[in-house]
Amino acid sequence: MRCPKCGSRDDKVIDSRQSRDGSSIRRRRQCLKCKYRYTTYEEIERSDLRVIKTNRTHEPFDRRKLATSIAKAFEKRSTSLLTLEDMVDEIVHELETGGREVPSSVIGAKVLEKLRGVDEVAYLRYASVYQRFQDVDQFVDAIHTLGRRIKPNALQRELFPTEITKENANVTRRSRERVTKNHGRI
Repeated sequence: MRCPKCGSRDDKVIDSRQSRDGSSIRRRRQCLKCKYRYTTYEEIERSDLRVIKTNRTHEPFDRRKLATSIAKAFEKRSTSLLTLEDMVDEIVHELETGGREVPSSVIGAKVLEKLRGVDEVAYLRYASVYQRFQDVDQFVDAIHTLGRRIKPNALQRELFPTEITKENANVTRRSRERVTKNHGRI
């Protein structure tokens, strides 16, 4: 390893640690000539994953592009950066075990699947771009499909509760009566 300060090739490893996810090794090194300390990372060299775009062109897979698109869906949401990184790691791992070439539609579907389980608003944001929503009706349809599924997390509230409470029914009935009395004027 070449020292980033003086360029010498003589160094020694001071400390080696495995990353949290076990995918890389972090090494602290010290140059024997100038005593400068620096960090290096050792990772497995992966085969080049290629993405087949919808227009049939091929391009190299870019992990940063995937992470950026997911981060945009989570923008101004209370989701940790660690959750986002874990999601990207899971998707990349699934893609790498699937083969060397992956259609972009498969990547989008995997992202939607992961987002649906983590954050419904982020799911809708990503789906609106990925599925190219043209009007409000497509948003409403997507929201209704979200409302029909069973929640995996009991702490997360329903987007559209299926049960109408007595209190909500009374408020709705009173507002209808008011509109009728005022001849449609509110």
